[in-house]
Amino acid sequence: MRLFLLVLCCPLLVHAFTANVMAPLQVEDRAAFRQQLAVAKQIGVDGVSVDVWWGLVEQTADQQFNWQYYDAIFADITAAGLKIVPIMAFHQCGGNVGDDCDIPLPPWIWQHFLTQGLSATDLQYKSEFGHYSAETLSLWADKWVLGQYLEFMQAFASHYSHLSGQISEINISMGPAGELRYPSYNSHDQGKTAYPSRGGFQAYSRLAITDFRGAMQQKYQQLNALNKAWLTGLSGFEQIQPPLDMDTFIASGAHVNSAYGRDFIHWYHQALLAHGKRMLDNALLAFAGINNNIELGFKIPGIHWKIAADDYSQRSAELAAGLISTASPFVIENGFGYHSIIDLAASYAAASRPVVLHFTALEMDNKPAAPDQSMAKNLVNWVGAEASRQRVALKGENALAGGISHNTGWDNIQAALSRGDYRGLTLLRIEQVTTGGVGQQRYQQLIQQFKRPPDRTD
Repeated sequence: MRLFLLVLCCPLLVHAFTANVMAPLQVEDRAAFRQQLAVAKQIGVDGVSVDVWWGLVEQTADQQFNWQYYDAIFADITAAGLKIVPIMAFHQCGGNVGDDCDIPLPPWIWQHFLTQGLSATDLQYKSEFGHYSAETLSLWADKWVLGQYLEFMQAFASHYSHLSGQISEINISMGPAGELRYPSYNSHDQGKTAYPSRGGFQAYSRLAITDFRGAMQQKYQQLNALNKAWLTGLSGFEQIQPPLDMDTFIASGAHVNSAYGRDFIHWYHQALLAHGKRMLDNALLAFAGINNNIELGFKIPGIHWKIAADDYSQRSAELAAGLISTASPFVIENGFGYHSIIDLAASYAAASRPVVLHFTALEMDNKPAAPDQSMAKNLVNWVGAEASRQRVALKGENALAGGISHNTGWDNIQAALSRGDYRGLTLLRIEQVTTGGVGQQRYQQLIQQFKRPPDRTD
């Protein structure tokens, strides 16, 4: 596999630029938060994204909602003259880089489907290492749990209908850290998948394996057709398994060079996209009765490491997260692998409300040498160019709070925005840009530079 240079070849329409900040994961000091909000308003910030934790609001029992904390936080934001960007946070708080709180999923959810034959582990991702993740519910349990997500969003829409004019966007959490991905580099794998490793594949639960078998039976119809393509001698579709030795599977290039490998990776990727579509469809249903000017948003992470690897581990971290597939080459014509996941947002162009895509890592440098093997700046540009080509509204974020504590990070953000592919920025977090210093100064300058009329073209 080879890396390709980015080429921008066509003009695009530049939408009105939005500048947002993220609230703390959980506000502990409201007086300090109000001060930060006042400064944010002063420097030109538009809105504040707030994690609306499922595990906090519906903690005690099914359909027992407590919105008291968010009543207060939203009141502070609107009093400061800022818009609210709520995140339907169907993931736990804790276990990700920078997390300083502990809000698990609602404890009752793990027993909620026992009568339907689903154990707690059936609701969880199981990794290639045999570890289960309780950070988010598995997408292979969507058949059962989507109704819970829908109830939560409907309850939010009902309770905050009076604030619909103060809400600019509603983000939908679709996985760990609120991102559309698998928990491929999360703490449940006990450090084995930590940065900058290839990550861990998460398709080893009972429900995942059942789905893989069903997808392959649907694709090949006849077992002899599968055996011919895979060069195997299986005697039944029930013998299909995900790779038993993933280290060898990746190191040998089987994920690229064998029909079995490409089928497995593509199924894994498509399962994630199907989950994203189900989440967006349910969000459109839940929020059908509120202001149609409110955008829906979802986020994908900037998994920038392993891109510069010179062996078959190249792009493996993104593969483990489910973001890309080896079904086709990574070339500019398919957004270097990101065409399909960006197309998920593009497919809602005719929906009842706009869908916005968020992408992280705008502040990062390329670090192609080992161990990072990172091409973060290239990745930011690849995603930006493909979103522009598909006319998807794209907004950027910094991946780490420390990334905007120095001018290099801000220079990278400014360079990414200057290409014109990103129509907004959300900064992690509010305290990094409202307490003086380089963060506040550079964000204010950037806001002044990029807020421009919506009808301008580059």
